[in-house]
Amino acid sequence: MKKGKLSEARLSELKDEQDLATKKILKSSNQVNHDSDNMQDTTLSLPKGWEIKKLGEISEILNGGTPKTNIAEYWDGDIHWITPADLGKLRKPTVDDTPRKITRLGLEKSSAKLFPINSVILSTRAPIGHLAINEVPMSTNQGCRGIVPSKKIDTWYLYYFLKKNVELLDSLGTGATFKELSTKSLSGVEIPLPPLPEQQRIVSILDKAFAAIDKAKANAEQNLKNAKELFESYLQGVFEKKGDGWEECNLENNIKLIDYRGRTPEKTESGVRLITAKNVKLGYLQLEPQEFIAEDNYESWMTRGIPDVGDVIFTTEAPLANVAQIETDEKLAFAQRIIVMQPNRKKLNPTFLKYMLLSRPIRKRILEKGTGATVVGIKSSLLKKIAINFPKSLKVQQIIVRQLDALRAETQKLEAVYQKKIEDLEELKKSILQKAFAGELRSPEGAEYDSEAATPLAKKKSSSIKRAEYDSEAATPLAKKKSSSIKSPEGV
Repeated sequence: MKKGKLSEARLSELKDEQDLATKKILKSSNQVNHDSDNMQDTTLSLPKGWEIKKLGEISEILNGGTPKTNIAEYWDGDIHWITPADLGKLRKPTVDDTPRKITRLGLEKSSAKLFPINSVILSTRAPIGHLAINEVPMSTNQGCRGIVPSKKIDTWYLYYFLKKNVELLDSLGTGATFKELSTKSLSGVEIPLPPLPEQQRIVSILDKAFAAIDKAKANAEQNLKNAKELFESYLQGVFEKKGDGWEECNLENNIKLIDYRGRTPEKTESGVRLITAKNVKLGYLQLEPQEFIAEDNYESWMTRGIPDVGDVIFTTEAPLANVAQIETDEKLAFAQRIIVMQPNRKKLNPTFLKYMLLSRPIRKRILEKGTGATVVGIKSSLLKKIAINFPKSLKVQQIIVRQLDALRAETQKLEAVYQKKIEDLEELKKSILQKAFAGELRSPEGAEYDSEAATPLAKKKSSSIKRAEYDSEAATPLAKKKSSSIKSPEGV
């Protein structure tokens, strides 16, 4: 097997490993299927001892505010002050620092309130639904509310409930310019409330299940990244480690450029498909957005040149240097910011040209010639002078193309596997939360949960929350499985 290639068996193994990790999570949380029957309202069949309470009955909801920004004495103090945008950038459910801080005077001279430790901070506009638990006293701007739980509700139980119901919270927002969730509406949200020990037991199970899911998701995301990098590294190696018999010339010497810049076509609801820069991605054409020009206008619009199957499409700006290949014989029209490249096929294979333009060495040369303050683009005169390299032998080019095509197909399979796994894990979280607040979440058989595992956050730091241990090898990142050395194709 040539280096850089992944066998069908290995692809299957990697998928099975991710499936095994998910099955272990499902088993540990005693989860049910994602059928619609399991997702219905269960408030009428709650377990004994549970009750329905309004959020305002079991917590105090505090508003935020912003001190006047033109008064220096109100800012750069020692009181943490957070905004919805700051909440959206968090990568964990707790927060202990903020980008901006206000002074005690700023707090007193504004409508901002100081939320005690162990409150749940919720963004209530732009957007509704960002959440965090503050580990230090904290204030917010007017785009957030601080929910201070009473002794009847565990902070983490409240956090998970709100996390599950972000869509509900968003639906309660009102406003013409942007939606905002009012304190009154938030106070009226109903929450299923078991006794405190049961809340803490549920939180303990959710902590452990979510830790395992997050670990599996992180590995899937890393594997997705590694699958993409595997191909990119191999591609880079081809054009950096050139063998004997390679030719170097300027792009214009062996490639005809058909430049469609400078005009804007009249668009219609149907007709000949119009390809714009928005359709051209790195290596492929995207269907959306779908735009058209009239069939009758095709000949007059395409007077600069008619593309052939296999020709390469290149974007000249917004974005610069995206590349795709024409793989259909249907008529295509091209909008501004696009150049079609037609190689001399007696010297340069069109698909080899596509891969060459996608490689880091050539992209680097092109991007370095880009100009523009707002939108970076490249002049046709500079593009023509870009130095390119390729084997003189068409047969060698074809060998490289076959190897790159095969590797790309394999890595795309991997990418699809891991992208689906990420989506499935997110759905699994939702399903577990649904079960938790219906009173159906039971401890995994044989598991033990000590009191420390359910201690409220106020009495311990988030880093001390115990998590279940799951087989890490079942979701080992791809980076640990691939060869560290990537060589050019054999015989090149």
